[in-house]
Amino acid sequence: MLPVRFAADPVGVAALLAAIAGGIGLGTVSGLVPGLHANTLALLLAATAGSVPGPRVYVGAAMLAAGVTHTFLDVVPALALGVPDPAMAAGALPSHRLVIEGRGREALRLSALGSAGAVVLAVPLSVPITWLMVRLYPLVTAQLPLVLGSIAGLLVLSEPGWDRRVGALMSLGASGGLGLAVLDAPVAGALPVADVLVPVFSGLFGAPVLLAAIEGEGVPPQADAAVTTPRRTVAVLATVGTLCGAVVGYLPGVSSAVAATLALGLTAQRGPRAFVVTTSGVNTATAVFALFALVVFGDPRTGVLVALDRASVPLALPALVAAVAISAVVAAVLVPRLGDRYLRRIGRLDPARLSVGVLVGLLVLSAVFAGPLGVGIFAAATLVGHLPPTTGCRRATLMGVLLVPLAL
Repeated sequence: MLPVRFAADPVGVAALLAAIAGGIGLGTVSGLVPGLHANTLALLLAATAGSVPGPRVYVGAAMLAAGVTHTFLDVVPALALGVPDPAMAAGALPSHRLVIEGRGREALRLSALGSAGAVVLAVPLSVPITWLMVRLYPLVTAQLPLVLGSIAGLLVLSEPGWDRRVGALMSLGASGGLGLAVLDAPVAGALPVADVLVPVFSGLFGAPVLLAAIEGEGVPPQADAAVTTPRRTVAVLATVGTLCGAVVGYLPGVSSAVAATLALGLTAQRGPRAFVVTTSGVNTATAVFALFALVVFGDPRTGVLVALDRASVPLALPALVAAVAISAVVAAVLVPRLGDRYLRRIGRLDPARLSVGVLVGLLVLSAVFAGPLGVGIFAAATLVGHLPPTTGCRRATLMGVLLVPLAL
């Protein structure tokens, strides 16, 4: 009998698994805390990468695990508090309707299925899609302003009715103006890594919802967790979300929020459950495809990958894909377990005090990551963030904060 030799180093594998576990923990925190994004924690990891013992690939695995875990768990505060992560903005209100109807536990499981399905589909699809994008990329980059302008136009024209289209145009323009004014602002907070996107996104997407929720009735009692959507329908919706995530995973400046809004145009007649599955699938698929785009094109497309690039992490695909797969499995289990408890506890709290408390938390985060200027940016973003609910258009039009500066 020939001797069997293991190519993997057991100590190295154990260290990689420990890094992935740490990333899952960070992603769980960022996903459950309103206004805190995995990008911010990834940038902190990048700033301290030099002091972390061992190969840099462990730091990269932790960053990627945090980012993927966040895309699963960010639905929880969107459901319980109505405070969406920017990537969940398109489907936040439809999913919140399920909570009001007492179907929040079902929505959690639908979201986990959408995200898990996206990982299962995105990893094998990333090879042929990357091959295709390598051939199309020169054409896309040469016409990038036109591509981004077309996407902005679709965001506006996909609104039902001229009143909402005018509102979407106002929202897109105002958020774009905000982006031009503040994205390059010289912010400095209390942490070694400053992040102007914390006050920007907290003000655009979090504060307006919380201010409206002060007079709300909070989270009602939730019914059973049974998923009423057929499995085949869930699979189709997850596939739609994955393919839309593939489109934006390779395009700079086009976020998963924009892809989710476009995907909703294909599923608008299927109701809020379809919104939850599709937006969750888009959110997670974008994180996977963006990794392959970084490997091939060398250009990071998401905040987590920007941090990974800054930390000079070697692009060792086997280790990084393992981080994606392991964190996806763990996060799919965490969503219903933690989400059910989250909904129960939030339901026992006074909605006014809870909303004010989270608002104060967002304000503090803005100051910590961007200093006094961050507080002013938070206030300005909050004013702009009131345009969609006032005019009736989708909140994803606020992603003009990134689209417009890049297109110009």
